Amino acid sequence: MLPGYFAPNMSWPYASLDMVDIHTVDDGIIQHLFPLLREEHKSWDVIFGHFLGVDHAGHCTGPDHPLMKSKLEQLDTVLRDVVEEMDDDTLLIVLGDHGMDRKGDHFGDTALETSAALWLYSKGRPLLESRADVSAYHKTYRTYPNAPVSHRTVQQIDLVPSLSLLLGVPIPFNNLGTIIPELFWSNVSDTFHRALRANAAQIKTYLDAYRSSPIGGELDGVWDTLQRVWNTTHGPDSQLDNPDPEAFTRLALEACREVWTQFNMALMFLGLVLLLTGSLGTWVIYRRLEMLGGQWMTWSQATTTTLLQTSIVGAMFGLLAYLLVTSFVATDVRMLDCVICGASLGSSTTLIFNNRFLFTVSMSQARSLPAPLILHALAFLSPSLIVWEDRIVTFLLVSSIVPSVLVGFAAPTARLRARILSSSALFALCVRIIGVSTVCREEQLPYCDVTFYLSATTTTPPLVVLALSIPSAIGLPFVIRRFLSFSESHTNDGTAILLTRVFPLVLLQSSVAWLLEWIDSADTLDPSWSVMLRIVRTTLGWLSMGGVILIGGSLWYRIPTSTDEKREGRHSGITAVTAPGPSFLFWLVAYSLVYTSMQLTGQLVLNISVIALLSFLDVTNSARIARRTNHSSFLVAHSSHFSEIGPIALLGIHTFFGTGHQATMSTIQWKPAFALSSTMHVLTAYPLVTLNIFGPFALFTLAAPLLRRQSPSASVGVMMYYGTLVFGSAVGAAWWRRDPIVWTIVAPRFMLAIGSALIVDGSVLFVVVSRDFRASLRPTRNADVRLCGRTL
Repeated sequence: MLPGYFAPNMSWPYASLDMVDIHTVDDGIIQHLFPLLREEHKSWDVIFGHFLGVDHAGHCTGPDHPLMKSKLEQLDTVLRDVVEEMDDDTLLIVLGDHGMDRKGDHFGDTALETSAALWLYSKGRPLLESRADVSAYHKTYRTYPNAPVSHRTVQQIDLVPSLSLLLGVPIPFNNLGTIIPELFWSNVSDTFHRALRANAAQIKTYLDAYRSSPIGGELDGVWDTLQRVWNTTHGPDSQLDNPDPEAFTRLALEACREVWTQFNMALMFLGLVLLLTGSLGTWVIYRRLEMLGGQWMTWSQATTTTLLQTSIVGAMFGLLAYLLVTSFVATDVRMLDCVICGASLGSSTTLIFNNRFLFTVSMSQARSLPAPLILHALAFLSPSLIVWEDRIVTFLLVSSIVPSVLVGFAAPTARLRARILSSSALFALCVRIIGVSTVCREEQLPYCDVTFYLSATTTTPPLVVLALSIPSAIGLPFVIRRFLSFSESHTNDGTAILLTRVFPLVLLQSSVAWLLEWIDSADTLDPSWSVMLRIVRTTLGWLSMGGVILIGGSLWYRIPTSTDEKREGRHSGITAVTAPGPSFLFWLVAYSLVYTSMQLTGQLVLNISVIALLSFLDVTNSARIARRTNHSSFLVAHSSHFSEIGPIALLGIHTFFGTGHQATMSTIQWKPAFALSSTMHVLTAYPLVTLNIFGPFALFTLAAPLLRRQSPSASVGVMMYYGTLVFGSAVGAAWWRRDPIVWTIVAPRFMLAIGSALIVDGSVLFVVVSRDFRASLRPTRNADVRLCGRTL
């Protein structure tokens, strides 16, 4: 950092992002710090030492781990030795660049994460007079969570002018902080007021330069007030004991914050319009694909050509609108914004207008409206509902199975009825179990208990997870095979090979690797074993991910393309909907990759989510059979194509929460970054963390084709679900934009909605492109997997 600013022969940089290495940086600082302190003729003016051991220990093991205690004891010894070695003319400043939450992580959400200790010490003249009576006007206090009393606090930016004056250097030109009064206060002199006036003069110089710049008009609304306060302080009648200099510095800070926190309402409105028309356009595509079935390709090709043409026309209209508006009034909207907006609106509105007959809703169609989706999107208008979204998703998922349960009660045969009801009960049970696993965001306390980890202050998995890790990894392939039985003529196809031979080994290797990580971080073995454990963990990680990509990719390429859409049940004569072999093989590969990126609790939750998915597919297919064989008005009334797709999308969100995530930055898990390496490598660390966060969304999007074989309507339905959530969260962010909660609750959920929608859209696009590419290279013949293992 800051190359060229430090003496090259007195700077010793270290790789600081390897969180699993808590000693190298600290030991390096200690090695080079004390020789400099012991120099007889000092060759330095300022020494910076950035210890990272406590930071990394918090991330890796949590604040209550013995490793954290040992690092704190080490730093305590270092501080004692530094105080012993420093001379009387040296100022020691000890401060943290951030705090940490209850489990040792830090981002910028909570008070504990954005607060840190500050200690200034000098052997010479005391920095603070023992009898100094600092006025309460100049001090601020803060009560931290669960703290019985409030504590004196200073803003981080206040360090800049304070340390500058203490070190005898000019205050930086663009500083907006105010000096810390305790460091300059004196009962017998005017040191504090002179320092404060110098501080105010520096800020006034900056504001004058800002005002005279091309963007100086941003200060128009507060400039008269700033000038009035400044004149009161520095006019001919001002007094040294007048507190207005601090009033001026604080006012300048708030004014600049207000200017720099502006919302472009024009762009926000255009964005909401684009999201709304995009969501409606996606709904139109979904409905048309459902109506066309296997004949969707011709319609999609013709529609694509039309939309490309209208988007070009829309872009031209957007450019014309920009030139017309800017010729009369000044605007913050750029030409590129108008062109992109015009292109998007042109294609979306054309698609909606050409299919406007779809928006004629009868009473029977109104009953099939996607109520869970509508309720889910509306929930983003309430910050409290966003905070408890994990509970809401659980409720919506369990409720989504109700129509199938009603169909089960009216099923024509006892066996079909038992199958629907038993699979529905299994689905609801799995959903509830997944909902038990959670991490708590600050706003949920004290009504939430962390269950994803052993406690709220550690990253160790619960004991029950440690006990079930290996059994679940071994048992999941058998459960899948119980649900999915292969036809006898294709028992040796690629899907069968992957499921029976490769998939179980990948799951077992991944679970063993994370168990070894727990053994290593828990210090259950002698430290000499750490290197060996690291080598084994890395090897298992590469074997898991590399093996499933190479073998699965080869099998996916070689397996013939499936063309049949259904297979007759042998014994009962009832048609059972089948899942295509290549799609399921592709899904197994994706699942293996996501599974490897998850910690032990996340792996167990993923396994349970697979059972929920398969039971839901079983319910869906059985309900279809019930409707085909019994055309009663009751069954028809409770049929809705989107009711089969909504739970798939909800399962992705539910699994996201169950695998230890929330819509907050502080729940990002960094341990997966080191699953394939002991150091932070860009090519492995960031993809693994991305898989850990967004893997559940992609995984259940890739499962959508198991619902529909004849067209991509199910995948488009999942896209519509997540796109609608983006629109709902954007409306919520716009509505709450002036409230502080927008930055801690609403905006993070909006960011998650955007990220998950991009992952979902990218997954669908990847599947379509890869399927077409594969189909162009491979022959076509029947190869299917029949849902489910039991014969009706």
